[in-house]
Amino acid sequence: MPWWSWLVIWTVLVLGLLGMLAFFAWWLFRKLVAAGREAAALLEKTEVLSRRAEELHETFEPAVLADADELRAERQEHLIERAYARQARRDARVRRGRLLVSVDPETVPARFAHLLRRT
Repeated sequence: MPWWSWLVIWTVLVLGLLGMLAFFAWWLFRKLVAAGREAAALLEKTEVLSRRAEELHETFEPAVLADADELRAERQEHLIERAYARQARRDARVRRGRLLVSVDPETVPARFAHLLRRT
């Protein structure tokens, strides 16, 4: 093999390596720019959330120090509200079920012809 063939082979290998490094550098740069944009958006969201948290700041009162009768009354109110909501959901389900079950036999005569026959 002549000496210049080695020069061509190594030149192609070095140019390929440089091309590959340039491609990966560009790919990494695009990823970093996208990560920077996402980090900026995250910082904006955390600022909004921290402002909202400061607006909603409530004083913490441990239940251990509260009056037992007040806690019992609050718990009873909560249970009543849950029962009322559960009953409202059940009533809505029953209403939907009645709409699904009640069918006028005259609207679909082929399927319910046996219901229209008088015996």
